[in-house]
Amino acid sequence: MEEVSLTVILIAITCASSYYAWKNPAFMDKSLFTPYRVYNYKEYSRFFFSGFIHKDGVHLLFNMFTFYFFGQVVEQFLGYLLGMNLGMLVFVAFYLAAIIVSDIPTYFKEKDNPSYHALGASGGTAAMVFASIVLMPLADICIFGIFCLPGFVLGLMFLAYAYYKGKIADDNINHDAHLYGALFGIFFILALDPERAGHFWDQIREFQLF
Repeated sequence: MEEVSLTVILIAITCASSYYAWKNPAFMDKSLFTPYRVYNYKEYSRFFFSGFIHKDGVHLLFNMFTFYFFGQVVEQFLGYLLGMNLGMLVFVAFYLAAIIVSDIPTYFKEKDNPSYHALGASGGTAAMVFASIVLMPLADICIFGIFCLPGFVLGLMFLAYAYYKGKIADDNINHDAHLYGALFGIFFILALDPERAGHFWDQIREFQLF
């Protein structure tokens, strides 16, 4: 019998907790990432639980669809690099840490704003995507299965976009979580396997658009 990957297990947990939150507004309210309440009432659990709830089905589907493909790449790499047992442990720790770390800049930015709320696994998902880009920079990433670019090209565009949108803050999306989750994913892989920096650069140098 084939083992179920940790990526799939985390997706199942996230789907179940998101659905429960939709049916239980009190749980949703207690799980939202609200920096004001974290700062003033020491509700630090919001850093964690906010990554396992989503606004609606579209939000959930987009994050989990992305996590499914890129999470498995990172999970397999860690299993190969560290061995199955340790690799599984590090994979889960990486994902949870990415959810928390990606929200820290937002915490300091919004801790005095009682009306600010955020939710979703975007920080953890962004970390998985960019960890995968470091591992396979020339692998194509396709948006809606139509517009495809090598991972490192799309990654650079994404970082620039997330930084810009985070600065102007003209919508209700936590772009800072996307940015810092992505940066954390890059840092994680390079800290764990510094030789990957050389492999990454070697592949980039050989890249030809046409």
